[in-house]
Amino acid sequence: MLAYATVPMIRYAQLGLKRVPQATVEAAVASGTTPFQRLVKVELPIAFPELLMGINQTIMMALAMVAITALIGSQDLGQEIYKALPGADTGRGLLAGLGIAFIGITANRFLGAWAAKINRNLGM
Repeated sequence: MLAYATVPMIRYAQLGLKRVPQATVEAAVASGTTPFQRLVKVELPIAFPELLMGINQTIMMALAMVAITALIGSQDLGQEIYKALPGADTGRGLLAGLGIAFIGITANRFLGAWAAKINRNLGM
């Protein structure tokens, strides 16, 4: 599950760092920053909204795996869905599914608001 869910984070991190304007990187180099300083003080703050999107997508991918991991014996909301299937207990499965969706929507909203705030602060 970890390998499945971390792929979006890696991709968004790479994409965010690639989209840092070359002029900004050149200005940092001209100012005498070390590669580590350039990464921490210039590139990561500019790429931060994309990094948050990567975290958001990682959470969504992990939540998508919750129902599947119930098949291997995990103890979470996916197990409730798995228990509801044989007995055709629609209410139990629906409630667990809505719980998973609520977690995803809440995480999405929090991270989206945080990314928007960072964009405003950076003037983007």
